[in-house]
Amino acid sequence: MKKLFATFTVIAMLAFGGVAVAQEAEAAPAAEPAVEQVDENAPVEEVAAPAEEATGMVALHKTLKTKFIEGGAGFMALTLVTLVFGLALCIERIIYLSLSKTNTKVLLAKIEEALNSKGIDAALEVCRETRGPVASIFYQGLSRYNEGIDVVEKTVASYGGVQLGLLEKNLSWITLFIAIAPSLGFLGTIIGMIEAFDKIQQVGDISATVVAGGIKVALLTTLLGLIIAVILQLFYNYILSLIEGLVNEMEDSSISLLDIVVAYDKKQK
Repeated sequence: MKKLFATFTVIAMLAFGGVAVAQEAEAAPAAEPAVEQVDENAPVEEVAAPAEEATGMVALHKTLKTKFIEGGAGFMALTLVTLVFGLALCIERIIYLSLSKTNTKVLLAKIEEALNSKGIDAALEVCRETRGPVASIFYQGLSRYNEGIDVVEKTVASYGGVQLGLLEKNLSWITLFIAIAPSLGFLGTIIGMIEAFDKIQQVGDISATVVAGGIKVALLTTLLGLIIAVILQLFYNYILSLIEGLVNEMEDSSISLLDIVVAYDKKQK
């Protein structure tokens, strides 16, 4: 329930930011500020670096807003929604995978110590108090120790597949948004080209201004879609690298656990 609440919170925050950008883009541009008269004889003051950076940020913001409006605020906002939801899912996966990491060496040492001193029940308690998929796999395997070493091995392998499925949860949705973003951009391009040809038909003559304006509007949606796809793809590959690291850790630690259980079983016999 906490994970679901955190996911919806991230989505709501990102969605609110996207809607705010769209609303600001749809609003009419502010009037140009009045030109102040400057005394030519007045001494020239040096502009501080932070002021220059602030001016640059304002100029960048105005440029992005202008391009957003030129591409069609409604359609550009629809494309931006894919970034909002895609980033929300990526952030949720990164948080989940980061919390799933376990110091397997310390965990294996505690389990071995618990087995040698107090037995299976103590080792199960260690796994129960440890967070992460590795501890869950260990718990499922040790809980079937009385059924034999072969059952323990099969249980560890089977439950490892279950944990892998949990690690890869929502990845299909991320790939969906990666595919949708450029598709919406291409769709906007086609619509923009159609509008450009409609204007040409209405004018009755091929005007460079009309053609260039329509093509520019069309290409802006494609640009935004490709940028969103690249951003989500980078997050997706990072998530895959986290999953691969966790899977390798699960496989390696599972082999070590079986070695510990086999050594403990020989002592009991």
